[in-house]
Amino acid sequence: MMEENYKENVQLCWQDYKIQMDSIEKDWCDWAIISRPYSSLQNCLEQKAESFGVGFPNPWAEQVILETHQIHFANCSLVQPTFTDPPEDVLLAMIIAPICLIPFLVTLVVWRSKDGEAQT
Repeated sequence: MMEENYKENVQLCWQDYKIQMDSIEKDWCDWAIISRPYSSLQNCLEQKAESFGVGFPNPWAEQVILETHQIHFANCSLVQPTFTDPPEDVLLAMIIAPICLIPFLVTLVVWRSKDGEAQT
């Protein structure tokens, strides 16, 4: 019986969320616009779970969240930034700097190891 009451309360969260989302003009992929209703849904689901002594997340809450993603966010995709090559002068500096640094470091190691032998 308690499980049924919890499911009904989860549906109330869903209905409130759906009303909020339906009032938004289909710009559901803009997080700045949908973050408030989405956070309200999550808070509602968490509060209902806590008041009924059910852990969160749980299968019923997950079903509601999955349903909202299928209905409201199915056409949203992540915009991946396109990477470009750095300018040629930057690229050359990044290549030449370590190449020039290696002989200096080798010389430094050899010089320090000779100093170590003289002291013992």
